[in-house]
Amino acid sequence: MPPGRQSPSSQHAPELRAAARHLARRRFLTVTAAAAALAFGTHLPATGAASAAELDTARITDDPFTLGVASGDPWPGSVLLWTRLAPEPYEADGGLAQQRVVVEWEVADDERFGTIVRRGAAIAHPEVHHTLHVEVDGLAPGRVYYYRFRTGTWISPTGRTRTAPAAIGPASALTFAAVSCQAYQEGYFTAHRHLAGDDVDVVLHLGDYLYEYAVDAAGGARKYTDRVLPDLFNRETVTLEDYRLRYALYHRDPDLQAVHAMHPFVVTWDDHETENNYAADSDETGTPPAAFLLRRAAAYRAHWENQPLRASQLPNGPDAQLYRRLHWGTLAQFDVLDTRQYRSDQAYGDRPHIPGPESDDPARTITGAAQERWLLDGWRASDAVWNVMPQQVCFSQRKLDLSPVAKVSMDAWDGYRASRDRVLAGAKAAGIDNLMVLTGDVHVGYAFDIKDDFDNPSSRTLGTEIVTPSIASGGDGIVRPTNWATYLSANPHLKFYNGQRGYVRVRLTPEAARADFKTVSAVTTPGAPITTAASFVTEAGAQGLKPA
Repeated sequence: MPPGRQSPSSQHAPELRAAARHLARRRFLTVTAAAAALAFGTHLPATGAASAAELDTARITDDPFTLGVASGDPWPGSVLLWTRLAPEPYEADGGLAQQRVVVEWEVADDERFGTIVRRGAAIAHPEVHHTLHVEVDGLAPGRVYYYRFRTGTWISPTGRTRTAPAAIGPASALTFAAVSCQAYQEGYFTAHRHLAGDDVDVVLHLGDYLYEYAVDAAGGARKYTDRVLPDLFNRETVTLEDYRLRYALYHRDPDLQAVHAMHPFVVTWDDHETENNYAADSDETGTPPAAFLLRRAAAYRAHWENQPLRASQLPNGPDAQLYRRLHWGTLAQFDVLDTRQYRSDQAYGDRPHIPGPESDDPARTITGAAQERWLLDGWRASDAVWNVMPQQVCFSQRKLDLSPVAKVSMDAWDGYRASRDRVLAGAKAAGIDNLMVLTGDVHVGYAFDIKDDFDNPSSRTLGTEIVTPSIASGGDGIVRPTNWATYLSANPHLKFYNGQRGYVRVRLTPEAARADFKTVSAVTTPGAPITTAASFVTEAGAQGLKPA
């Protein structure tokens, strides 16, 4: 640990540190349950005489909607609406102290709100940092809607969202974008600004929505000259307050606000929303599990508060069921995975390594047993043309060198080959003809054919994997990284590799899927144009990527 840096457990409140010391003396099976009870049991909205006082909204003198609006998880007749009240977004309480605030919401057919189809009121509680998660039901399937919030004299920006098509019957088409990895301190979110103007139905965020690392007064690579960020961001996020404030910094970004206001999101997390390359209850520095679970509880709580997630994803201490299933008629089934919370610890010290007995232990898992069963059961019951698996880390084999037995990443599915074998066996047993895996994490764009035997290029192609570039992580990037030729030679099933920033736009029809890799030339300066670096098509019933 660097000199002068406190351990994560030392930065939590004294009662939580005491709980961690107590929990550390107990068996692990008691840790999660006890941490769930102790960590944030008092941070739920109170009722009756114990509830927070209600704020007179006429006393809100500054705009409380500084963090924008968002929507998420579209269902055929329902969508989730989100906002957070924060007239002072960089203050711990957002400028609203410990008072509850009544907020009205409206959903309309048109952006002028001439025809209101649903309206209501909700309470922004201080215990959940004055966030709102409004589940609006009774909407028509397959429709675009507009929404806004109001409190006192203040009206939020208008958001645009949509519902999924009816569950029965095929949709004619679906266009979605996949995004990931938006390190604020490494560049502007220019790709999000372009995506806000793109004609997509939904955005899938595959993780690393924020990063736990320090952000200096100039915003790192953004090199601000027109503002000075508060010193409170210039440290690693550890506590609940740290994570909440870091989300406020990200939500203040105008490009991120723009894309959230235009499209519904389906979000899952990777590692940096909590801590780099963590695995279940283990972090990368060897913190005792009980102490790390307190940090995980803080991170999970702040993530739910600041994302357009439904109540069913609300954490219970350090646990949250983020994996879930959505449908787009019978055209597509989305099985959204969580490959962090339940995984076995990375083998061989999480260093690139050749596959061996430690990494290939059949007991190892990247999904956990319950999530794996849920995934395979869902495929057996699926009647969708396309089965799409949004998740975090590279699924396909990715050899890192040209040695006869090459090193692979222990953090990706290559470090959990038994897990991958079980998933692919389940896909084959379920008769899944059109499998598409969506991936983030690595900051570059890849297009893979998923092979029945990755070491035999002529083996059957079981599906495709589309790896989206990062939004900002890694800085500007280049078209051909130094390992470009090595990776393409070592992995014949890798059909495309680009090291720039951007996103992937995918259009599904009953006949085919088309993936367009959208890239920007720079992120360290704002406003770079966007181009299509490459396009690929895979036909329904005849998997295999072909240049479009």
